[in-house]
Amino acid sequence: MLDKKTLEQQYNFYNDRKYVHPDPLEFLYDYKDVRQREIAGLVAASLAYGQVKQILKSVSKVLNILGPKPAEFLLKTSSKELSHLFKDFKHRFTTGEEMAGFLANIGHVIRKFGSLYDCFDSTYKKEKELLPAILNFSKEIRLGDCECYNSLMPMPTGKCAYKRVNLYLRWMVRKDNVDPGGWDGISTSKLIIPLDIHMHRVSMFHNLTARKQADINTALQITNELKKFAPDDPIKYDFALTRPGINARNKAEEAKTEG
Repeated sequence: MLDKKTLEQQYNFYNDRKYVHPDPLEFLYDYKDVRQREIAGLVAASLAYGQVKQILKSVSKVLNILGPKPAEFLLKTSSKELSHLFKDFKHRFTTGEEMAGFLANIGHVIRKFGSLYDCFDSTYKKEKELLPAILNFSKEIRLGDCECYNSLMPMPTGKCAYKRVNLYLRWMVRKDNVDPGGWDGISTSKLIIPLDIHMHRVSMFHNLTARKQADINTALQITNELKKFAPDDPIKYDFALTRPGINARNKAEEAKTEG
Protein backbone atom coordinates (compact mmCIF):
# COMPACT_ATOMS: atom_id res chain seq x y z
CA MET A 1 0.00 0.00 0.00
CA LEU A 2 1.38 3.38 -0.99
CA ASP A 3 1.82 6.12 1.56
CA LYS A 4 2.85 9.76 1.19
CA LYS A 5 6.27 9.26 2.77
CA THR A 6 7.18 6.50 0.30
CA LEU A 7 5.86 8.47 -2.65
CA GLU A 8 7.75 11.61 -1.63
CA GLN A 9 10.97 9.64 -1.17
CA GLN A 10 10.63 8.12 -4.61
CA TYR A 11 9.75 11.49 -6.15
CA ASN A 12 12.73 13.22 -4.55
CA PHE A 13 15.05 10.44 -5.72
CA TYR A 14 13.92 10.50 -9.37
CA ASN A 15 13.41 14.27 -9.61
CA ASP A 16 16.70 14.59 -11.47
CA ARG A 17 17.42 14.95 -15.19
CA LYS A 18 20.10 12.27 -15.00
CA TYR A 19 17.26 9.71 -14.91
CA VAL A 20 15.45 11.08 -17.96
CA HIS A 21 17.51 9.55 -20.79
CA PRO A 22 16.40 7.71 -22.85
CA ASP A 23 13.09 9.58 -23.06
CA PRO A 24 11.55 11.93 -25.65
CA LEU A 25 11.15 14.50 -22.86
CA GLU A 26 14.87 15.29 -23.14
CA PHE A 27 14.32 17.09 -26.45
CA LEU A 28 12.33 19.83 -24.71
CA TYR A 29 15.40 20.92 -22.74
CA ASP A 30 16.88 22.36 -25.94
CA TYR A 31 14.15 25.01 -26.25
CA LYS A 32 14.26 27.94 -23.82
CA ASP A 33 11.46 29.76 -25.68
CA VAL A 34 8.12 28.28 -24.62
CA ARG A 35 6.63 29.06 -28.03
CA GLN A 36 9.21 26.72 -29.61
CA ARG A 37 9.19 24.19 -26.75
CA GLU A 38 5.45 23.61 -27.01
CA ILE A 39 5.83 22.51 -30.64
CA ALA A 40 8.85 20.30 -29.97
CA GLY A 41 6.97 18.82 -27.03
CA LEU A 42 3.89 18.00 -29.07
CA VAL A 43 6.02 16.31 -31.73
CA ALA A 44 7.91 14.33 -29.08
CA ALA A 45 4.80 13.28 -27.16
CA SER A 46 2.85 12.36 -30.30
CA LEU A 47 5.64 10.05 -31.48
CA ALA A 48 6.06 8.49 -28.01
CA TYR A 49 4.87 5.01 -28.94
CA GLY A 50 6.94 1.95 -29.74
CA GLN A 51 10.55 1.22 -28.77
CA VAL A 52 12.34 4.15 -27.18
CA LYS A 53 15.35 3.90 -29.51
CA GLN A 54 13.10 4.39 -32.54
CA ILE A 55 11.11 7.12 -30.77
CA LEU A 56 14.26 9.16 -30.14
CA LYS A 57 15.42 8.63 -33.72
CA SER A 58 12.07 9.71 -35.18
CA VAL A 59 11.66 12.76 -32.92
CA SER A 60 15.22 13.84 -33.68
CA LYS A 61 14.61 13.57 -37.42
CA VAL A 62 11.48 15.73 -37.28
CA LEU A 63 12.98 18.39 -35.01
CA ASN A 64 16.16 18.59 -37.08
CA ILE A 65 14.02 19.46 -40.11
CA LEU A 66 11.99 22.03 -38.16
CA GLY A 67 15.14 23.69 -36.87
CA PRO A 68 15.67 25.75 -33.69
CA LYS A 69 12.53 27.84 -34.30
CA PRO A 70 9.79 25.36 -35.29
CA ALA A 71 7.00 27.94 -34.89
CA GLU A 72 8.49 30.24 -37.48
CA PHE A 73 9.32 27.29 -39.73
CA LEU A 74 5.74 26.03 -39.74
CA LEU A 75 4.32 29.49 -40.32
CA LYS A 76 6.36 29.95 -43.50
CA THR A 77 6.29 26.38 -44.86
CA SER A 78 3.46 25.21 -47.11
CA SER A 79 1.72 21.85 -46.90
CA LYS A 80 3.28 20.91 -50.23
CA GLU A 81 6.77 21.68 -48.93
CA LEU A 82 6.12 19.69 -45.76
CA SER A 83 4.95 16.71 -47.82
CA HIS A 84 8.20 16.82 -49.77
CA LEU A 85 10.38 17.19 -46.66
CA PHE A 86 8.73 14.22 -44.92
CA LYS A 87 8.13 11.95 -47.93
CA ASP A 88 10.63 9.39 -46.59
CA PHE A 89 9.61 9.64 -42.93
CA LYS A 90 8.22 6.56 -41.19
CA HIS A 91 7.59 5.80 -37.53
CA ARG A 92 5.73 2.56 -36.97
CA PHE A 93 2.15 3.39 -38.05
CA THR A 94 2.94 7.03 -38.79
CA THR A 95 3.71 7.80 -42.43
CA GLY A 96 5.49 10.81 -43.87
CA GLU A 97 2.22 12.06 -45.32
CA GLU A 98 0.60 11.85 -41.91
CA MET A 99 3.47 13.70 -40.23
CA ALA A 100 3.40 16.41 -42.88
CA GLY A 101 -0.35 16.86 -42.38
CA PHE A 102 0.05 16.92 -38.62
CA LEU A 103 2.71 19.64 -38.81
CA ALA A 104 0.66 21.63 -41.31
CA ASN A 105 -2.24 21.51 -38.86
CA ILE A 106 -0.01 22.77 -36.05
CA GLY A 107 0.92 25.69 -38.28
CA HIS A 108 -2.77 26.32 -38.94
CA VAL A 109 -3.50 26.34 -35.19
CA ILE A 110 -0.67 28.82 -34.55
CA ARG A 111 -2.04 31.13 -37.23
CA LYS A 112 -5.55 30.87 -35.78
CA PHE A 113 -4.78 31.20 -32.07
CA GLY A 114 -1.24 32.60 -31.85
CA SER A 115 0.25 29.58 -30.08
CA LEU A 116 -0.58 26.03 -29.03
CA TYR A 117 -1.05 27.27 -25.48
CA ASP A 118 -3.60 29.86 -26.58
CA CYS A 119 -5.46 27.13 -28.47
CA PHE A 120 -5.60 24.90 -25.39
CA ASP A 121 -6.41 27.79 -23.07
CA SER A 122 -9.31 28.95 -25.24
CA THR A 123 -11.35 26.09 -23.76
CA TYR A 124 -9.56 25.66 -20.43
CA LYS A 125 -10.16 29.24 -19.28
CA LYS A 126 -13.90 28.75 -19.81
CA GLU A 127 -14.28 25.20 -18.47
CA LYS A 128 -11.56 25.25 -15.79
CA GLU A 129 -11.23 21.49 -16.37
CA LEU A 130 -8.70 19.60 -18.44
CA LEU A 131 -10.73 17.01 -20.35
CA PRO A 132 -12.93 19.48 -22.32
CA ALA A 133 -9.77 21.39 -23.23
CA ILE A 134 -8.04 18.17 -24.32
CA LEU A 135 -10.95 17.25 -26.56
CA ASN A 136 -11.07 20.68 -28.18
CA PHE A 137 -7.28 20.73 -28.56
CA SER A 138 -7.41 17.34 -30.27
CA LYS A 139 -10.16 18.58 -32.56
CA GLU A 140 -8.22 21.70 -33.53
CA ILE A 141 -4.98 19.81 -34.18
CA ARG A 142 -6.86 17.29 -36.31
CA LEU A 143 -8.74 20.04 -38.16
CA GLY A 144 -12.02 18.16 -37.79
CA ASP A 145 -12.51 14.53 -38.63
CA CYS A 146 -9.38 13.43 -40.47
CA GLU A 147 -8.83 9.77 -39.58
CA CYS A 148 -5.31 9.73 -41.02
CA TYR A 149 -3.96 11.45 -37.91
CA ASN A 150 -5.00 8.75 -35.45
CA SER A 151 -1.43 7.55 -34.80
CA LEU A 152 -0.38 11.06 -33.71
CA MET A 153 -3.46 12.70 -32.23
CA PRO A 154 -6.47 10.73 -30.93
CA MET A 155 -10.00 11.50 -32.02
CA PRO A 156 -11.92 13.85 -29.67
CA THR A 157 -14.45 11.24 -28.59
CA GLY A 158 -13.55 11.21 -24.89
CA LYS A 159 -13.21 7.42 -24.86
CA CYS A 160 -9.46 6.71 -24.81
CA ALA A 161 -7.00 7.62 -22.04
CA TYR A 162 -5.33 10.43 -24.06
CA LYS A 163 -2.04 9.20 -22.68
CA ARG A 164 0.28 11.13 -25.00
CA VAL A 165 -1.71 14.36 -24.69
CA ASN A 166 -1.64 14.08 -20.90
CA LEU A 167 2.09 13.31 -21.05
CA TYR A 168 2.57 16.45 -23.14
CA LEU A 169 0.57 18.47 -20.61
CA ARG A 170 2.67 17.10 -17.75
CA TRP A 171 5.81 18.26 -19.52
CA MET A 172 4.40 21.69 -20.38
CA VAL A 173 2.49 22.52 -17.18
CA ARG A 174 4.63 21.08 -14.38
CA LYS A 175 8.00 22.57 -13.55
CA ASP A 176 10.63 20.79 -11.51
CA ASN A 177 14.01 19.16 -12.20
CA VAL A 178 12.42 16.82 -14.77
CA ASP A 179 9.44 18.62 -16.31
CA PRO A 180 10.46 21.97 -17.90
CA GLY A 181 7.01 23.63 -17.78
CA GLY A 182 6.09 26.85 -19.55
CA TRP A 183 2.29 26.75 -19.65
CA ASP A 184 1.90 28.65 -16.39
CA GLY A 185 -1.80 29.46 -16.77
CA ILE A 186 -2.90 25.86 -16.19
CA SER A 187 -3.14 24.51 -12.66
CA THR A 188 -1.09 21.40 -11.88
CA SER A 189 -4.02 20.26 -9.72
CA LYS A 190 -6.05 19.72 -12.91
CA LEU A 191 -3.56 17.43 -14.66
CA ILE A 192 -4.54 13.84 -15.49
CA ILE A 193 -2.19 10.87 -15.21
CA PRO A 194 -0.69 9.80 -18.57
CA LEU A 195 -2.09 6.28 -18.59
CA ASP A 196 -0.50 3.55 -20.69
CA ILE A 197 -0.20 -0.19 -20.13
CA HIS A 198 2.82 0.20 -17.85
CA MET A 199 1.26 2.89 -15.64
CA HIS A 200 -1.94 0.86 -15.55
CA ARG A 201 -0.06 -2.18 -14.19
CA VAL A 202 1.78 -0.05 -11.64
CA SER A 203 -1.50 1.53 -10.52
CA MET A 204 -3.24 -1.82 -10.15
CA PHE A 205 -0.27 -3.18 -8.19
CA HIS A 206 -0.49 -0.23 -5.78
CA ASN A 207 -4.31 -0.44 -5.54
CA LEU A 208 -4.81 2.93 -7.19
CA THR A 209 -7.43 1.32 -9.41
CA ALA A 210 -9.16 -2.00 -9.94
CA ARG A 211 -10.51 -1.10 -13.38
CA LYS A 212 -9.14 -3.33 -16.13
CA GLN A 213 -9.74 -0.94 -19.01
CA ALA A 214 -7.04 1.68 -19.55
CA ASP A 215 -9.40 4.47 -20.57
CA ILE A 216 -9.98 8.05 -19.47
CA ASN A 217 -12.20 6.96 -16.56
CA THR A 218 -9.39 4.81 -15.18
CA ALA A 219 -6.92 7.66 -15.67
CA LEU A 220 -9.21 9.99 -13.72
CA GLN A 221 -9.66 7.41 -10.96
CA ILE A 222 -5.89 6.97 -10.56
CA THR A 223 -5.43 10.73 -10.59
CA ASN A 224 -8.04 11.15 -7.85
CA GLU A 225 -6.26 8.55 -5.73
CA LEU A 226 -2.95 10.39 -6.15
CA LYS A 227 -4.67 13.62 -5.17
CA LYS A 228 -5.02 12.15 -1.68
CA PHE A 229 -1.23 12.48 -1.37
CA ALA A 230 -0.67 15.70 -3.35
CA PRO A 231 -3.92 17.53 -4.12
CA ASP A 232 -2.16 20.48 -5.75
CA ASP A 233 0.13 18.37 -7.95
CA PRO A 234 -0.95 14.71 -8.14
CA ILE A 235 0.94 13.97 -11.37
CA LYS A 236 4.29 14.78 -9.75
CA TYR A 237 4.56 11.06 -8.97
CA ASP A 238 4.12 9.87 -12.57
CA PHE A 239 7.80 9.89 -13.52
CA ALA A 240 8.94 8.34 -10.23
CA LEU A 241 6.34 5.56 -10.30
CA THR A 242 7.02 4.51 -13.88
CA ARG A 243 10.77 5.14 -14.28
CA PRO A 244 12.07 1.94 -12.63
CA GLY A 245 9.95 -0.27 -14.89
CA ILE A 246 10.71 1.81 -17.99
CA ASN A 247 14.44 1.64 -17.30
CA ALA A 248 14.21 -2.14 -16.94
CA ARG A 249 12.28 -2.39 -20.20
CA ASN A 250 14.77 -0.16 -22.02
CA LYS A 251 17.68 -2.29 -20.83
CA ALA A 252 15.87 -5.42 -22.00
CA GLU A 253 15.31 -3.84 -25.42
CA GLU A 254 19.00 -2.91 -25.67
CA ALA A 255 20.10 -6.41 -24.69
CA LYS A 256 17.76 -7.91 -27.26
CA THR A 257 19.08 -5.60 -29.98
CA GLU A 258 22.71 -6.33 -29.10
CA GLY A 259 21.97 -10.05 -28.94
